[in-house]
Amino acid sequence: MPELPEVEVSRLGITPHIEQQTVDKVLIHNGSLRWPVPDEVKSIEGLTINSVRRRAKYLLLDTDKGSVILHLGMSGHLRVVEQGEVLKKHDHIEFHFSNGKALRLNDARRFGACLWQEPEQSHTLFAKLGPEPLTDEFTAERLFEYSRNKKIPVKQFIMDNHVVVGVGNIYANESLFKAGIHPKREAGKVSLKRYQVLTPIIKETLAAAITQGGTTLKDFAQSDGKPGYFAQQLLVYGRKGKPCVSCESELKEIRLGQRSTVYCPQCQK
Repeated sequence: MPELPEVEVSRLGITPHIEQQTVDKVLIHNGSLRWPVPDEVKSIEGLTINSVRRRAKYLLLDTDKGSVILHLGMSGHLRVVEQGEVLKKHDHIEFHFSNGKALRLNDARRFGACLWQEPEQSHTLFAKLGPEPLTDEFTAERLFEYSRNKKIPVKQFIMDNHVVVGVGNIYANESLFKAGIHPKREAGKVSLKRYQVLTPIIKETLAAAITQGGTTLKDFAQSDGKPGYFAQQLLVYGRKGKPCVSCESELKEIRLGQRSTVYCPQCQK
């Protein structure tokens, strides 16, 4: 599933091709995604894309009359192609622009979304989201305050979008390993000092993944079709049974919140 770095890489990839371009046509080949595609999406025809923004794992195509919200779901991806290029299987929605380019949403499992947001309003999807992890609003003090009396494992805590958005499973595994924090430790028992170590590591891990073009596992590819390369730098995720890069102990795997969790029993106590 594309996580925050992959979505940010997609934003960076499509922006030069569609920002400040006029939308000539919106084609909905299959509107049965996670939610039905609303008719309002077509109202951007004839309008200019003022900006391409990201909020959590959502991309917003902003115009003067509102914003199209795109979500990649479990296996979706965006491509910028020439308008005459033959459609691929699972190309459900495309936007044609005045420069001859087309932006296509491809989603085999159809868990993605294409929604509409009125101008000067915030969609209900964004109502309870926490801060962006790469901003100054995301601090160790905030993590510490929100974690008090929380008995859930710290890994699930930092993956909660109400606490902070975009720290998905891969990056939670990697960040906790680098910080030397056991993923099962209760969030409320992690000290401020440890959160002061963890917070900048989360930021650095996500930023590094964006720089490397995301983490290609099964489904993700950049908007130009090239894979992301951060997978080559993974220290624990997907390395169950292999030696720890720090102490050479065997990495262990458990399930937390039905997600694979790999850790070093020596480095993360």
